[in-house]
Amino acid sequence: MRNETAAISANLHGDKLYQLRARHALPLLVRQALAGTPIFYQQLAVEMGMPNPRNLNFVLGSVGQSLIHLEKEWNETIPPIQCLVINQSNQLPGEGFGWFLENGSEWKGLSKRQKATVTHAVMQKIYAYPKWPAVLKALELVPVPPNYTDLLDRASNGGMGGGESEEHRVLKEYVQRQPQLVGLSMRYGPGVVEKKIPSGDRLDVFFESDDEWIGVEVKSSISDESDLVRGIFQCVKYKAVLNALSICEQRDVNVRTVLVLQGTLPPHLIPLKHMLGVEVIQAVDPRS
Repeated sequence: MRNETAAISANLHGDKLYQLRARHALPLLVRQALAGTPIFYQQLAVEMGMPNPRNLNFVLGSVGQSLIHLEKEWNETIPPIQCLVINQSNQLPGEGFGWFLENGSEWKGLSKRQKATVTHAVMQKIYAYPKWPAVLKALELVPVPPNYTDLLDRASNGGMGGGESEEHRVLKEYVQRQPQLVGLSMRYGPGVVEKKIPSGDRLDVFFESDDEWIGVEVKSSISDESDLVRGIFQCVKYKAVLNALSICEQRDVNVRTVLVLQGTLPPHLIPLKHMLGVEVIQAVDPRS
């Protein structure tokens, strides 16, 4: 988001396309704030049905301007929630984010590490801000808390059972030979299958590069929705365990977990994986 885009965007009360999209985006960002999780530009664009994530520039600028106007009405500071939308490549918000910060003119000249520090601090303020539901109400917007109660109950009470299926084994061994699927060079393959971790679990596939650990959970074409939900939560668990392991071993590595699907994630599960910050790779064909 370029600085000039942030500066000239109007607030979300209007009929321009980016204002309509801003009214769609803000409840999604509030959901992420309440979950304590950022969201990638691409993810937000997909959830909003936008073909080009770059068109979020004016959308996020409009969100920011709307919060500034509300700040003046309330006479209090509202954290810039648009900071939660970050680039997947560098984990940072767009350049125009600096326009909404105090001393924002300095943002462009900061190093990547300095920007990451500033971003982290702002995100903590966003997560801690207690009035996001009130912000939506003041702007006449409706919260979008997805109701997963029944599906979560089914996921908690069920299981595939019966040992490993042939479909799961084939997909797991295919992923083991394809480190590029998770963004690694071929020189970091093959990965380790059934990697034991201290929680007593076994990762389907584990990759290790010079500065990164990646745990992979795979779900084949025979997995139902409940099993896909379990896969999402397994990724959350494995990331926590791998982070703890890296601390115990005093390893300075970035930890990622990835859910790899032979099929595709049902659209109504997309908000769930966004709330939990789980990376999903879909439509993997082990026969290719």
